[in-house]
Amino acid sequence: MRIRTLIQAAAAMAALAAAVPASAEVLKVGSTPTGVPFTFLDTKTNTIQGIMVDLIGAVGQEAGFEVQIEPMAFSTLIASLTSNKIDLIAAAMFISPKRQEVIDFSAPIYTYGEGLIVPKDDTRDYTTLADLKGLTVGAQVGTTFVDALQSSGLFAEVKAYDTIPDILRDVNAGRIAAGFADYPILAYNLKDGAIPGVRLVESYKPTSIGSVGIGLRKGDQALRDKVDAALAKLKADGSIDRILAKWGVKPQGAS
Repeated sequence: MRIRTLIQAAAAMAALAAAVPASAEVLKVGSTPTGVPFTFLDTKTNTIQGIMVDLIGAVGQEAGFEVQIEPMAFSTLIASLTSNKIDLIAAAMFISPKRQEVIDFSAPIYTYGEGLIVPKDDTRDYTTLADLKGLTVGAQVGTTFVDALQSSGLFAEVKAYDTIPDILRDVNAGRIAAGFADYPILAYNLKDGAIPGVRLVESYKPTSIGSVGIGLRKGDQALRDKVDAALAKLKADGSIDRILAKWGVKPQGAS
């Protein structure tokens, strides 16, 4: 069944690609190499792949523009957009009031919260941030998670990391007591026991829940309208759910 889903998704993407005019405008899209399954560097092809890459490609095909993916660190995405180095952001970036002061976003695409990871030998059933009071924890720089942790005043120290793999590494090595990051990304990284010294705390209830959207420059209403119209069509015809399923992520509302 999964093979059939992958074949159908690939066929749909190929059909959409054929529909883009040869003279289509090329837009530069900032994306990150360390957010699997939303975005990641495929070392076999040396290209950025993932949910948001497939999604922005499908949006471009619907809206009539081509996509040129520009790899960059998560913390540099917004600055690159506002300085015109890129035209769009396609990454695991939450729509937040603070970010909306600087950039615009498309309609929401997928909603989730933070996940909690701890060393495997820590078997406590944490449910809230208060359960970790006084510990040293980590989160990715530039995310809403690191801001929430720092403002809580609960922790001995909140370390900011450039990438989620860096957080996984330090939890695995015991350099921090716990790490916080996007739940789907942590789940994907830890599936099949890929990092045996770390576990995802399933009892934990996230506090920073948000929706991922495509980032656009302030005031670029014409492009935003095109992106939103494309997203609405892709949602209605099931394309977004198929892209999520391709990468092992449950569609919105699935249990």
